[in-house]
Amino acid sequence: MAKHRGRGMASINYPIGMNLGGDPSQALVHSNPSGKFTVSLSSIDLGQGMKSVTRQICAETLGVPVEDVYVDTADSDTGPHCMGSFASRGTHRVGNAVMAAAREARGVMMEAAAEELEVNAADLETDGRGSIHVKGAPHRSISTKDVAIAAQFKQGKTISGRGIFLVPLSEVNPETGEMSPATCYAHACLVAEVEVDDETGEVAMVRMDSAYELGRALNPRLVEQQLVGGAWMGVSHALFETPEPYYPNPAHGPRDFVEYLMPGPGDICPHDIAVLERPAADGPFGAKGPGEMCANPVLPAVANAIFNAVGVRMDELPITPEKVLRAIKAQGGARPQARR
Repeated sequence: MAKHRGRGMASINYPIGMNLGGDPSQALVHSNPSGKFTVSLSSIDLGQGMKSVTRQICAETLGVPVEDVYVDTADSDTGPHCMGSFASRGTHRVGNAVMAAAREARGVMMEAAAEELEVNAADLETDGRGSIHVKGAPHRSISTKDVAIAAQFKQGKTISGRGIFLVPLSEVNPETGEMSPATCYAHACLVAEVEVDDETGEVAMVRMDSAYELGRALNPRLVEQQLVGGAWMGVSHALFETPEPYYPNPAHGPRDFVEYLMPGPGDICPHDIAVLERPAADGPFGAKGPGEMCANPVLPAVANAIFNAVGVRMDELPITPEKVLRAIKAQGGARPQARR
């Protein structure tokens, strides 16, 4: 009886969003009298960092400090329309809508500033620190706060903007029916190394190495955290999560997350990640976003690694020790494959 190590690889490409009626997202941006901006969305942050990213996109487009922007994800009654937080569409679809709304609000802001400085709006620029000044003459400036006050109490203007991002409907080939339901794809490759005990069937993660191409990483730390967390979601799907033996009758099954089997701190292995940036032509500042693809390559990579370690092909998830042990016994013992 022994423990065998094996490596497995999987590569994927993942469509960003869908093309159901254009897959629209909308956003509203407005300033209050203090020069702070609010982004109103119906798109929900599920913990993936969408609030942070849309805040950055809005601030960069407006030309104001990021701390001057607040994102309000209210609900579908009070916020503008959004198809939803799914299909890895948040950064791409919602980010584009926020950028469009921020551009319109910036236009109003610059016109209001031009009126106060008595210049043409085209001659003004923002410094990203809360001021608007004449190009080539930074001493002639006005703060965004003073612009907001002047616009609302003196000029009678509302510094606001509306934005929508709508994917053009795909053309359908009349002969084949072929179409392109997505405008851009993200890509990933992951190598998993596992250790399989041929006496118990237990599979332990040794390490993971991965590369993700996801457009432009607007917030590298958030991207890294999502990729790490998503990979462990994939490991959980591959090796742990199951309602057996109680399915389909859950009456006596796990009642909470204390009893439901998931990987814990002791199961975590080293994970080296490379983020490859190839800006998307139609993404906000080139971004596409990692989304669901974080977990996708892990499952086939782990299955391939188990085959490499002991020579059994597992085609049913999760890959529990019982299944591995039965498969090893069925083929007459472990048969490690050549490692490359």
